[in-house]
Amino acid sequence: MHCRFHTAIDDIAANLWNALNVTGSPFLSHAFLAAAERHGAVAPALGWQPAHVTLHADDGSLLGAQPLYLRTHSFGDFSHDWAWADAYQRLGQRYYPKLVCGIPYTPASGARQLIHRDADRASVSRALLHASLQLASSEQASSLQYLYLDDDAALRAALASQGFLLRRGCQFHWHNAGYRDFDDFLATFCADKRKKVKRERRRVAEAGLRIEIRHGDDIDDALWRQIYPHYVSTFRRFGNHPAFSLGFFREIGRTLARQLVVFLTRDASDAVVAAAICYRSDDTLYGRHWGAAADYHSLHFALCFYEGIDYCIREGLQHFEPGAQGEHKVSRGFVPEATWSAFHIADPRLRGMIGDFLRREQQAVAQYQDEMAEHLPFRQQD
Repeated sequence: MHCRFHTAIDDIAANLWNALNVTGSPFLSHAFLAAAERHGAVAPALGWQPAHVTLHADDGSLLGAQPLYLRTHSFGDFSHDWAWADAYQRLGQRYYPKLVCGIPYTPASGARQLIHRDADRASVSRALLHASLQLASSEQASSLQYLYLDDDAALRAALASQGFLLRRGCQFHWHNAGYRDFDDFLATFCADKRKKVKRERRRVAEAGLRIEIRHGDDIDDALWRQIYPHYVSTFRRFGNHPAFSLGFFREIGRTLARQLVVFLTRDASDAVVAAAICYRSDDTLYGRHWGAAADYHSLHFALCFYEGIDYCIREGLQHFEPGAQGEHKVSRGFVPEATWSAFHIADPRLRGMIGDFLRREQQAVAQYQDEMAEHLPFRQQD
């Protein structure tokens, strides 16, 4: 086996890369990663230098791959390591570049090592990890980071055995317990919480707003031009940069097709006044971007949460990850879940300091999860 590094995802044949994406993750698809590079969201100018690694057998066949990026800052990777960069600077050290295995601008858990279904997983995993560590060393990167790992316990254990520090986070996810419809889901709520959800959905209708669902292959250029300003508006409101361009969304609408799901809101004049842009795999819906032309009462909850849950039930999806953070999700049926990332810190002194911080942080996050779970809206079972 031998590894190669690639400074563009388009250097790797799309069909070979996608054959490794056995979970059907939209974010690990060649189409998503390529569109991000082609339309400038992933580029050195924005602090992203692709360095994807592929592992090949002697006959040239592709056994495994990892999306990798050399980063010159931390915006857009949701690593939450700004304080570490500050600590490096105070100690006269250089934190950037760092090497990141993750999805640009996407704090959604998922596979980070793509391995051919017929390959020896352990061998391929070790080879990809070894190559990534070598690249981090040759680039004098402060760290190698695997961000938002899925439930692959074997990979987490392998990372820990190589000196990686595990970091626990918390998000709020919905799980399908075989609900027949949205009312069946609400029937599991306490009476007061159930009334609150019904009232929020009713207020949207009473405001004369209408919600519709479009998939990527059902959105033309004119409709994207109505959707895109809502994506931009949320970033502008908080002083952030909207990394994805209109061209990016046009492209992934065509290439991802049914894996891109947009929940739209129209007013009485039929104008699009809000949009929630989501993605889906075979079993999970991922909420990513939301924006609205005005502050419509309860619309955010209806469009970003309730419509997504309703969609999952109808489509037979098992999970809904509506995005990072948001304690307000708990009372609406989203359960606090642990997320995991792993960090290999090159400097021994700083590795010890960061490791001590992560141990204390992990205890606090576990306690926070327990506290949030006490506020779930579900009825007590006899």
